[in-house]
Amino acid sequence: MSFFKKLRDKVSGKSSTDSYLSGFSKTRDDLNKKISGLSINFKSVNKEFLEELMIILLESDIGFETSEKIIKKLEKKCNEYYNVKFQEAIGFLFEIMQEVYGEFKAEVDFPNTKPVVILMVGVNGSGKTTTCAKLIKRYQDLGKRVAVVAADTFRAGAIDQLQSWAERLQVPCISGVEKGDPSAVIVDGCRYANENDIDVLICDTAGRLQNKTHLMNELSKMKRVIAKEIPNAPHAVWLAIDATTGQNGLQQAKVFLEATEVTAVVLTKMDGTAKGGIVLGIKDQLNIPVVFVTLGEQPEDIKEFDIDTYIYSISEGVSNA
Repeated sequence: MSFFKKLRDKVSGKSSTDSYLSGFSKTRDDLNKKISGLSINFKSVNKEFLEELMIILLESDIGFETSEKIIKKLEKKCNEYYNVKFQEAIGFLFEIMQEVYGEFKAEVDFPNTKPVVILMVGVNGSGKTTTCAKLIKRYQDLGKRVAVVAADTFRAGAIDQLQSWAERLQVPCISGVEKGDPSAVIVDGCRYANENDIDVLICDTAGRLQNKTHLMNELSKMKRVIAKEIPNAPHAVWLAIDATTGQNGLQQAKVFLEATEVTAVVLTKMDGTAKGGIVLGIKDQLNIPVVFVTLGEQPEDIKEFDIDTYIYSISEGVSNA
């Protein structure tokens, strides 16, 4: 049975498959067009073919190091077989992409802990506050009591934006004043969660990168005050990365990784880019998993990341090249 057939069987029936197919359509269409172009003059898995394939991977924003790793593995794999056909080589390619990401799965549910504290970090414009709203909706749909903390006190309008989402989704929003101390707001949020039987507390933080030392100190202080109010919290530190920024998003992630312990990435605006390969670059280069992807504008447009469905969604159509 071919890799693509196995993959199709594996994802059939998953509730997220249609959303993935729609959300990753730009990436898939771009890959399909470029890989199909390679089939026209294909003679063998030779140096020229591998070089052209490397360019396609780079253009999908997988990143140089990860793309090079995939191509080397592909060359080795093809050398194990005699007279590899084009379709077989493409099957090997996507199989290796899946292997490079690995089986690691980020924890998204915390059934034995209450309240769960999720610290959302990321640069301004990454979709962080909107992601908080989508997480509210997700945990509400799971029957959880949710509250949010508007701890981004530095960006003009950030508090109002989160308060508006909280009102729309009918959850409490603990907020301070613009330019106030974000850690003080988080303390209020933790105490509210403890006193009001909250299951999930989502903290939206400021996303300034101008001064890495200041960012590090600010995030460290937030984590200290959270742990003081709720033992072993925060339970997750999720970094929002705007997928449309490509490799710039990867560089931003490195700064946050130096500033705090990030446990997973939320890739936002995936439906707006043809460079969905950034998923593989993040996991391979930063060694942290993608926990969610956002694939639309509505609160429900957030999906738990699944490597099988991801590979299927970007290879569907390409597999018939």
